[in-house]
Amino acid sequence: MKASTTTVHTHTSRAKTVGKTPLPVGKLPLKLLERLLRSIPSGDPNILAGPGIGVDAAVVRFGDQTLVFKTDPITFTSEDISRYLVTINANDIACMGGIPRYLLVTFLLPAGPTTPASVEELFSDLRQACAAMDVTLIGGHTEITHGIERPLAIGFMIGVMEEGAAHRPRNAGAGDLILLSKRIPIEAVSIIASEASGRLDIDEQTLAEARLLIRDPGISIFKEARIAWDHGGVTAMHDPTEGGLATGLRELALASGCGVEVYQDRIPVLPIAEKILPHFGIDPLGALASGSLVVCCEEDRAEGIIAAWAENGVEGSIIGRLTKARDMVIVRDGVRRELPEFPADEITKIFS
Repeated sequence: MKASTTTVHTHTSRAKTVGKTPLPVGKLPLKLLERLLRSIPSGDPNILAGPGIGVDAAVVRFGDQTLVFKTDPITFTSEDISRYLVTINANDIACMGGIPRYLLVTFLLPAGPTTPASVEELFSDLRQACAAMDVTLIGGHTEITHGIERPLAIGFMIGVMEEGAAHRPRNAGAGDLILLSKRIPIEAVSIIASEASGRLDIDEQTLAEARLLIRDPGISIFKEARIAWDHGGVTAMHDPTEGGLATGLRELALASGCGVEVYQDRIPVLPIAEKILPHFGIDPLGALASGSLVVCCEEDRAEGIIAAWAENGVEGSIIGRLTKARDMVIVRDGVRRELPEFPADEITKIFS
């Protein structure tokens, strides 16, 4: 009896220790998030897409309309924060097949450096960003607060869609090909060039080009999402953000109940990223990847989607496929290995 009691006590102590381990910066670990999401009650028949890993936004039937809801913060940068906020939320609406329409914003601004002029600039940028996406700002909240060092912005966006147009990751299945738009990691490179330029031994022209990536090719995936949807054969879409492409692929695989097999030599990386990321030891597969869209589609539709993107000035690549085996595999030079898992986004290395 004493031995049994001691064993139980040891397991309990370990559980308590594990539960108190500090979490890394960024998204919650997938296993923890999965456990939390399972605890959320469901059953409302009007919820067409609810909480889930790899599900970019909620889809709800509301009367004779179908609405898409999304909330997302901007925390890694203070430059162009309004543009990031509008685009990131609109991207997730588009991934579900929706069209962004309305936005509410919460700005939390640091006490001390915030001035009336800086707030005016923030709102001017927000108006321009909304106009560029044809989104109407309908409300929100702004305050100056202690306890933060940089502006934080949280968006809540509402979109609309035609009945039955939603993309749900669970619709994807083994054999579907995985497509990627543009090159990675657009967002990470742009932020690093803005936030850590003083620590980079790189010429100013290269840094200026990197900062402008937020505008060209940009971090919006709305155009390629609509093109792919209109072409047909799409089974799921996902917007890889924190944790980069590798995390986005893992999320998509978990949501679809499949595995992934991708080929590293088919994943296009920005040439400028290969100049900047090594300074901080950043792996492009694990760095903020907004600006690229992951699409799962029927095999016979893949080349058509790539061609349609090209006709509209969007680069696209077929990087792999979903598999029946639930393994996460990346192939390099013929060698299969596990797709890297990143507990925190690689961009956090610039803050350490």
